[in-house]
Amino acid sequence: MITVVFSGNIIQNEVGYVISKEHRLMAEVIRINSNIAYMQVFEDTKGVKVDDTVEFSNQMLSVQLGPGLLGQVFDGLQNPLPVLAKKHGFFLPKGAQEGAINMKTKWHFSPLLDPQNQTVRKGMPMGYVQEGIFKHKLMVPFTFDGDYNLEKIADEGDYPADQTIAWLKNSRGQTFELSMVFSWPIKVPIQIYKQKFLPQEPLTTKIRLIDTFFPVQKGGTYCIPGPFGAGKTVLQQLTSRYAEVDIVIIAACGERAGEVVETIRKFPEIKDPKTGRSLLERTIIICNTSSMPVAARDASVYTAATIGEYYRQMGLDVLLLADSTSRWAQAMREVSGRLEEIPGEEAYPAYLESRIAEFYERSGVIEAIDGEKGSLTIGGTVSPAGGNFDEPVTQSTLKVVGAFHGLSRDRANARRFPSIDPLDSWSRYQGFIDQEQLERAKKVLHKGNEVNQMMKVVGEEGTSMEDFVVYLKAEFLDSVYLQQNGFDPIDASTSLKRQQYVFNKVCRVLDFDFSFDQKPHARQSFYQIRQIFIDWNYKEFESQEFKTQESRIDNFLNEFNKPEQLKINK
Repeated sequence: MITVVFSGNIIQNEVGYVISKEHRLMAEVIRINSNIAYMQVFEDTKGVKVDDTVEFSNQMLSVQLGPGLLGQVFDGLQNPLPVLAKKHGFFLPKGAQEGAINMKTKWHFSPLLDPQNQTVRKGMPMGYVQEGIFKHKLMVPFTFDGDYNLEKIADEGDYPADQTIAWLKNSRGQTFELSMVFSWPIKVPIQIYKQKFLPQEPLTTKIRLIDTFFPVQKGGTYCIPGPFGAGKTVLQQLTSRYAEVDIVIIAACGERAGEVVETIRKFPEIKDPKTGRSLLERTIIICNTSSMPVAARDASVYTAATIGEYYRQMGLDVLLLADSTSRWAQAMREVSGRLEEIPGEEAYPAYLESRIAEFYERSGVIEAIDGEKGSLTIGGTVSPAGGNFDEPVTQSTLKVVGAFHGLSRDRANARRFPSIDPLDSWSRYQGFIDQEQLERAKKVLHKGNEVNQMMKVVGEEGTSMEDFVVYLKAEFLDSVYLQQNGFDPIDASTSLKRQQYVFNKVCRVLDFDFSFDQKPHARQSFYQIRQIFIDWNYKEFESQEFKTQESRIDNFLNEFNKPEQLKINK
């Protein structure tokens, strides 16, 4: 934190540069008091001294928006890390900055407007370029208020990103030249749309436990709190790979460098199930690890949200995964401490709850200016110390999100993946499974857990046969449906159609009236049916092998309906 005496006018969140020897260190105004500005520097301030000069840019902390963002790895201030590494090596010098978009790359521009008496306003598409598999719409910059006349637009052809493609004139006769790239302040939500809707369409993650029991909807919000080592990062990576969205943005806002490096290395190698090409081609990674500056960690969350809103304006479905919002909150706490603000619970700032709410409220489904519908879904992990869900960050998050996927240390230790606790988690969103059927399954899980706890005290001998069967049914549901093998190419992702089909069959077992006289026989029977179901999960849906395995399940259950089978059991 530095204190700057200034003259003239500056604004909140304005960017300034500290001139220290040969360095220009980027900083942001976070408080103004009379003629004194408090600025948070985004670099190490070693060497900065009293009476150093500060230059103000008259610009708020912003990001560049335009073609060329997909497949990139940025830091919290949108510097492309591979470009910096190539230029400076592994150890970046202080003050090193690069433009987020390569202005020399040529894009094939296709105009969408006719300049004859054409009136345009902010957010209207002027044309598009092909960015990967998407049509990247080039819109009138969001800073242009009011109506403008389109004087001229470039012909179809290849142009670099910084070349003028459109000429606009306002009512005062001023002419503006527009390129493919423009800037937008990261802490100001992009609210340029005809209408904003409540989430209604399910977001298919292809993870059975989430889609069936605790669904998320496109444009919705959810959080994944859990202790260290419970599988938050793995769950996020599988979600980003298989979720039915167009673009994934991963904001690594304060996680350990090792986990982020693994993501950066793996994603280019992973084959995207949607396109058959590299997964990184439709992914953007905002990389700000715990070893990077605290202030940049705070900015990285807003950088990711702004880029997500930008692609939503094009009518695309975007999924933003923030890992982890606890580290972001810790960065807020450090900045608040340097400002000497009155601390709240656990020394977090008093405005923690409102900041978290503001972030998640940037999600939603919108109808853009051109009538296209887009969505931004936000999922954030929380890393509470010791897995304590009563701490401020988790509690503040639970008040604003639509679904809670709480990870369990016990399930993680038992190698039950995903380790989402089916007893503590919840969702306010409507899923695709019949609600009455779902409630019956949840009831079996809760009753089975009660019997399990009772058995730990009185033992298996003190448990009635009826309760023991309920316990076996709960374990069966957990083993064959709630758990998934993330390494198996078929079981790692389950389509909605398959989930619905398999869940109906699972519910048939849960509703089946089994009759046993001896507990060893009950355990053996459920072991057999469980193994048949698990093998079924590894068969391609609707294939001949799938149908053959299903017939084994039907035959097994039909055996229990025969009177002679009941005699054998007795």
